[in-house]
Amino acid sequence: MPEEKNMGNQGDRKEKAESGELSARLKKIREKREGEDKKKVLAAAAAAVAVVAAVAVAGGLLGERNQDGVMKVETAAASLETTAPLPQEPTQASIVLETTLSAEEQASKEYEETVQSVLDGYANLGIAEVSGYLNIRKTPESFGEVIGELPRGGACEVLDTSLEGWYKISSGGVTGYVSSQYVHTGEKAREMAAEDVKERAIIETNRLNVREEPDPDSEVVGQVMKDERYLVKGEEGGWIQIEDGYISADYVTVRYALNEAHRQDMRTAVLNLYDNLGISNVTNYLNVREEPSETDGKIIGKLPGNAGCDILEETEDGWYRIRSGKITGYVKAEYILTGQAAKDKAMEAAKLMAYANTDGVNVRTEPNTDSTIWTQISNKESFLVASQQDGWVEVEIDDTNAFISSDYVDVQYGLNEAIPYTPVVAGSGSKGGSGGSSSGGSSSGSSAGSSAGSVSSRRAEIANYAVQFVGNPYVYGGTSLTNGADCSGFTMSVMAHFGVSLPHHSASQANCGRSISSSEMRPGDLVFYAGSGGTINHVALYIGNGQVCHASSAKTGIKISTWNYRTPAKIVNVLGD
Repeated sequence: MPEEKNMGNQGDRKEKAESGELSARLKKIREKREGEDKKKVLAAAAAAVAVVAAVAVAGGLLGERNQDGVMKVETAAASLETTAPLPQEPTQASIVLETTLSAEEQASKEYEETVQSVLDGYANLGIAEVSGYLNIRKTPESFGEVIGELPRGGACEVLDTSLEGWYKISSGGVTGYVSSQYVHTGEKAREMAAEDVKERAIIETNRLNVREEPDPDSEVVGQVMKDERYLVKGEEGGWIQIEDGYISADYVTVRYALNEAHRQDMRTAVLNLYDNLGISNVTNYLNVREEPSETDGKIIGKLPGNAGCDILEETEDGWYRIRSGKITGYVKAEYILTGQAAKDKAMEAAKLMAYANTDGVNVRTEPNTDSTIWTQISNKESFLVASQQDGWVEVEIDDTNAFISSDYVDVQYGLNEAIPYTPVVAGSGSKGGSGGSSSGGSSSGSSAGSSAGSVSSRRAEIANYAVQFVGNPYVYGGTSLTNGADCSGFTMSVMAHFGVSLPHHSASQANCGRSISSSEMRPGDLVFYAGSGGTINHVALYIGNGQVCHASSAKTGIKISTWNYRTPAKIVNVLGD
């Protein structure tokens, strides 16, 4: 991951320095221009004061007071009008006024010239007007492969308008097709663009870390790619502040510009997410341990099959220290692919995912805001993408497809990563930590089980027994924990192993046992989820730590998720304790 590099010869440095100086000057110009009205008001007031003062002085020299001591202003004014003007030296106030107005005019002129220069850089300017972002497709078809995203207000070069309903465009290093109904051209585009010429950081390297603080040792919170543009929010000690954090100034050019497209490099972008790529070569899950020992190393997570990780170091006794998602720990080296084998497997295993970027995201039955809200999902949760429409993303949640506004998800190819998980220990509190998520992100499970007390040995055994089947297939109507089960078949078979009889139907299971609150929830309880009509259509087993284990769908199989990865409809204690 680049953080520092030789920027090339002195000419390169000079050009960059000059660019920075110009950018700083234009920023000041913009600030002056934005304050122009205020300054003009102040200047007018100063001019009025100066006139009054001049009249008063003249009145003092030429006027007369009547017997009551009142100045005859009319006489003074008349005298001024009829008296030949005398040469006068300009006052300090008039010099300041003239200078201020001249600076304002010059600033406005320079800024307008800069804006026009940016606009003139496009031979045929197009501006996107769409909710969320506009998909750039490889072919001019509604479901053509998406190769990039043009944000709302994003600029592009319109290359071809001959195709009905489509424009061929180029933007941010991406060339493809967009729906013409969402792109303004001509004077309308220039009018819209003129208001959006701002100081932006343009990325110069293939990938660049975004850090939480302006420090090379600060936590990495994301990455930006070559040719992408980000609004500059500030500068500090060789770092540029953008919306999501800080990037090294060594790898960007800062100038006034319009926003442009972000490339979706499809599967190849996955390789850029890792410095030293490793891929788990297991059927279901590989344990991630706190120490490099199968006997003494506490399990802190599970690495799914074909999951990605960064290999940090190799021990002498056959372990890799890895980082995957938010987990850093040890895995057996014999189960990790490296080198070209890892790259080949990553290209094969990468999936297009939608990552929620806020809490409480509405998931709807149709791609419009008038349709029914089916459920809500939590921040950082990820789901497989079925299709992308302009302004909407179709995702697969369990065995149902639904729609999310593109404003609230980030779509990119990715690999599975480690899931935070610690086996349940009898006698411990049911919360047992902050939990984890199927996407490796933060959990909202910290309130789960907060008042439930200690975990019985039976409940601990149920949770740990269920987790051993993670990674096995989902089969509709199935009840086999190894060969395949659906959601209710999974919970039915797990409970049957411990002498608890349940029907093979999620809605029927919801009527078994005693309904409880999330704060009462303990490992071994069942969490139910409803469809758009409010009918129970999915069940999961709570395993503690804010997590559930469930047979999700044919594509994902048996997996671990946060307990509220979608809105829970009901929680039931079927164990009777």
